[in-house]
Amino acid sequence: MTIAHRWTIILLSALSAAGVFAVSHAQAPEDRMLRPAEATIYRDAAYKGPAVFIGEAKPNLGLAWPVNSIRVKSGRWELCEKTRFRGTCRTVERDTPMLNNILRGITIQSIRPVGSGGGWNPEPPVNDQVARGNFAEFHTQPSQGSSRLLACTRGSATANCAAQTADTWCRSIGWNGSTREHMETVAGRVYLADVLCVRSGY
Repeated sequence: MTIAHRWTIILLSALSAAGVFAVSHAQAPEDRMLRPAEATIYRDAAYKGPAVFIGEAKPNLGLAWPVNSIRVKSGRWELCEKTRFRGTCRTVERDTPMLNNILRGITIQSIRPVGSGGGWNPEPPVNDQVARGNFAEFHTQPSQGSSRLLACTRGSATANCAAQTADTWCRSIGWNGSTREHMETVAGRVYLADVLCVRSGY
């Protein structure tokens, strides 16, 4: 095992022990709204039957069953009767065990997160969690200014492009490069996630 791999394990263990990845069930509504939008839709009422997790806009759900309940972990969600968010749409922002009264008979074909003004915001808020050691620093959501860092600014997001972007970003904050990075798709855009910046030789 290399020193970089050992640092990865140590930093991830420290993050877990510190509760960085723990989910709070007592968040204030405004904190809940600032997190990346997440929801789970269910075929049956009362959160029963087949379920699908939703973490980004889905212009065509392509489900073989109707949506009858939804758990909203964060954000506000627009549910539309036609694909590509057309037709009649309804907005929900909390767990709803029975959607009949809200949907009023329409069958959901597309769903997307919406901002406080009612329009879809494709830029997810930054919620970077950081663990710093002497020889490495771990970032869950690298950012530039107030925006998350795209995995690749030109062309399709490949692993090589993400690695180059992560290296450049780590150097911009005083490290020698990245030894570990992942990609995360949010609202159709691919961002860097879980980047481990290291000193040279580690």
